[in-house]
This record gives sequence, structure tokens and C-alpha cells, in this order.
Amino acid sequence: MDVQLGQTGIRVFPVGLGAMPLSLKGRPEEKAAIAVIHAALEAGVTFIDTADVYCLDDADTGHNERLIAKALRSYPGRAHVTVATKGGMVRPRGAWEMDARPERLRAACERSLKALGVEAITLYQLHGPDDRVPFAESVGALAHLREEGKIVHAGLSNVTAQQLEAAQKIVRIESVQNECNPAQADDTRNGLIRACAAQGVTYIAYSPVGGHFGHRALVRHPTLVKVAQACGVSPYCIAIAWLLRQGDHVLPIPGASRPASIQDSVKAVSVRLSPEQIAALGKLA
Repeated sequence: MDVQLGQTGIRVFPVGLGAMPLSLKGRPEEKAAIAVIHAALEAGVTFIDTADVYCLDDADTGHNERLIAKALRSYPGRAHVTVATKGGMVRPRGAWEMDARPERLRAACERSLKALGVEAITLYQLHGPDDRVPFAESVGALAHLREEGKIVHAGLSNVTAQQLEAAQKIVRIESVQNECNPAQADDTRNGLIRACAAQGVTYIAYSPVGGHFGHRALVRHPTLVKVAQACGVSPYCIAIAWLLRQGDHVLPIPGASRPASIQDSVKAVSVRLSPEQIAALGKLA
């Protein structure tokens, strides 16, 4: 049932937690945010995704990482959890901007190590290609960080199949994290998900139910609602279940700002979709 994280030997629960909503504008108070993370762990989640820029602005950098670290320290039994973080973006005055210069990635990684309170980051992902920086230089920075023991494994986010192939020539890539859901399913058709499977790379699907702005529209889609009613679960749960059927190497990471949300999301692992339902959901885009 578990998903293997690339070729690392690490196995995680098939649904992870995207922790970003816990640190952006309108975020819950710290106690409530920690309750969400604890609810995820209690539901069986063993993979949490974060980034240094999941925060309000550059003065708040690392908020999400510090929150996760605090939640894990305070969880009874200290559950074994794989925390993946990312570098290569900045938040000047609350904006979102790429900055994947090697020196920036090194500084970001070192800050993330302190924020997470670890000696090495299990999975460190390039947040995305920076048009102002040669892609090979950004990926090369990941290779150097791995050689130095600051990160254990490297991953990519917001990339194409061609960029994955190029990166593999520089450092072993264990994960690709892209947006994917029934309404935004480009990677199911452009060959990237298949390429990941062929290379033993985990495909981490972010915004699996439509993301911060698109989730309300997605879950009102008649097809999704019909399948959800037939299966006796929520439309959100169906969207995640559809992703799980895209391959054993696919790991959806739904966001949550309430315990009930992640508790609902993990139910997707038990949903059995028929071939006809899978095909119908695949046509939403």
C-alpha cells in the first residue's frame, strides 16, 4: 500500500500532507496548525511537504518548516515522518519570485536545516527552474549539497520531462513535484508521469484537489460529484483517489488547514474506482 520514495528505500503512506496552508495569509493560530499536523500523523500520514517560502513574506521565511519541527517534537511517540522541503524561491514583500542561484540555494538549505532542526534534509527539492539561471547550475547546487551531506536526496518541482532527463545527468533525482488533479492533468498526457515511473522517480502531486483558488470549482464538477455520490465519499476524496490510480509511484499531497480535511483526504486510499469512473474523471480537463 505504501509508496516508495524514488529509489531511496523510504516508504511512505500513499497520501501526504501539503503543509503550505498552515503558513500563508489567513493561516490558523499555531495551536490549531499543530493540531492539523498531529491529526495527519494520527491518520497514518508519514510524508509532509514544506518549503522555506511557505510564509507571509521574506521576514517570515521558514515559518512552515519551524511549525512542522515543533509539531513533530510535541507528537507523542515522535512518529517517523519524512519531511521534504524546497529552495529556489523568495518572498520579497509577500511576492513570489524565483531565485535559484547556487549561492541562494546553499543559503536557503542551511536556513532550512536550522528551521527543521536536522543535520541533513531527507529530500530537498528545487522549487522550480529560474529563467535567469542556467538549469544545470541550479541542479548542480543540489548535487554539491548532497556531496556535503546537507541533503540526503534531491528532487525537482515544476519541471518538464526534458528537465528531469537533464537533471538526472547531474544528480540522482528521486522526486518530481508538479501540480496535478483531474482538472489540471497535463502530466498524465505529456509523458512526465510515465517518465517518472520508468526512472524510479516518485511523482508528488500538489494541488490534488484544485489548489487554494481552484478547489471549490473542481469539487462542484458534475462528474466528480456523481462519482463521489456513487462511492459514498467527498468529491475531494475522489480527486485524490483518481490520482492514486495514475501509478504506484504517485503521491498526492493535499493541503489542510483543519484536522477534518486531512482526515477526509486519507480515505482516498480505500476508494475503489471502476475503469469507467477513472476514464470519466480523466476527461474533466
